[in-house]
Amino acid sequence: MKTVRTFAAAAMTLAVWGALAGAPVMAAPAATADVASRALPSFSDDVNRALKTFDVPGMAIAIVADGKVLEARGYGVRKLGDPTPVDGKTLFEVASNSKAFTAATLAMLVDEGKLAWDDPVTRHLPGFQMYDSYVTGQMTVRDLLTHRSGLGLGAGDLLWWPSTNFSTDDIIERLRYVKPATSFRASYAYDNLLYIVAGKIIAEKTGKPWGAAVQERILTPLGMSGTRTSVTDMLATSDYSAPHSKIRDKISVVKPMPVPNAVGAVGINTNAEDIARWMNLLLNQGKMEDGKQLFSSKQAAELWSEQTPMRIRDPKPALAATKPNFLAYGLGFQLRDYKGYKVAMHGGALQGFYSTVLMVPEKKFGIAILTNAENSAAMASLYYTILDQVLEAPTKTDWIKVYAEQEAAMHKEELERQGKEHTARAAASKPSLPLASYDGEYEDAWYGKASIRAEGGKRILRFERTPDLSGELEHFQHDTFIVRWKERNFNADAYVTFALNPDGSIERMKMAPISTETDFSYDFRDLSFTPVKPPMAEKK
Repeated sequence: MKTVRTFAAAAMTLAVWGALAGAPVMAAPAATADVASRALPSFSDDVNRALKTFDVPGMAIAIVADGKVLEARGYGVRKLGDPTPVDGKTLFEVASNSKAFTAATLAMLVDEGKLAWDDPVTRHLPGFQMYDSYVTGQMTVRDLLTHRSGLGLGAGDLLWWPSTNFSTDDIIERLRYVKPATSFRASYAYDNLLYIVAGKIIAEKTGKPWGAAVQERILTPLGMSGTRTSVTDMLATSDYSAPHSKIRDKISVVKPMPVPNAVGAVGINTNAEDIARWMNLLLNQGKMEDGKQLFSSKQAAELWSEQTPMRIRDPKPALAATKPNFLAYGLGFQLRDYKGYKVAMHGGALQGFYSTVLMVPEKKFGIAILTNAENSAAMASLYYTILDQVLEAPTKTDWIKVYAEQEAAMHKEELERQGKEHTARAAASKPSLPLASYDGEYEDAWYGKASIRAEGGKRILRFERTPDLSGELEHFQHDTFIVRWKERNFNADAYVTFALNPDGSIERMKMAPISTETDFSYDFRDLSFTPVKPPMAEKK
């Protein structure tokens, strides 16, 4: 995500599933598979209850401890309305959990001396350019992975989310037009674009596309034979999960989100059996079962070292036990603490899929949860339930009940907020201009063009490079409209507001999401469209 993206997403939910991992607080006893296996006796009951409670059609779960795979299986169904069950080989899009694969591949290149973490990006991509020339020169390979570039949350994601016809090179070229939100290296803000740049560096240094490089260097050696590095390849298999979203509060099958232009950030499609192998590799500091070091223990430690501090916020009282003492981002992993143990984790969110991968290094214990719905509470409730048993929490919390109540309360609060906003509007107000005056082409510096046209008696807003972002404009108040996207796969309707020049002509068009539940990758707030002036008539 939507690091979920979403992670959310929707409010992706770095906030929801992120209440876990961090730096070590105290020494922990050595792990054994026997300790970890205590989580399993009632595990199926917990999962089935979570599926029902949170309206998730299917889920795959992998649990590893001390180098052993304790669980790698599926629950529920691959597709709503189809009884075919999820199994240990069913593929899911895991979105931002792909970032760790990008970081690990770069770690191998560091081991091989082909680059260094603190190399300037321009040494490997001479055409790379950020909005600020100083940042361009100072940005390092490490900076690409640590969310401290100065870009705002999800800035520029509309270049790839939802699926667009921008190429990877187009996206990287347009980075120079995305304005920063803060100073360089001043604070944490999750982004995806710089992982796309990191994926491009991998392609340049290996001479192969990102997917082929990851396949050769990680997937094949680990025996991750089911994993695919593109949605197209996943859909060509016989065992994959369909994506599901809530449309008007009803769970529905939606179309997959291919995003071939963003693979460095979101390219992995995997299953429970394969992700178990991946977690064991990470927990064994880059060493495979046969003793071969895929990447060095030095680089493994680098991946899980704190790079960028993250603000710790107070959760709702019912979630107080999830508040970490330490919170930071490493290289492709979020780092936190829980019950005195360091946890390395990450979330992932794409249209119709949420996932989380979570590891407790001192216990050599890991959980991966892959779902075919957009619900982070389902995952968080399960991994806290398991962790409390594995880490022998003194009190038992019904996390499924707690998260269900919190989710319902937050959704109710959001609907009430929207209702008050709607009631408070100046309903009798009229647009300043005749509706036809809003028609025309508009252009944003980094996204490109959008247009408004009269079609069938309606005014239709279209994003030129994003087929799914096409929808009818309805008047809200004054010079603000609401765009209702024709594609109902996502909760992303938005306000569209026009500012006028003194002469009454349109100066610019701005946008903002209506709902706080809209995934942050719909970064409408960062857009500033200005009218495209028609070419001057040629003189005769």
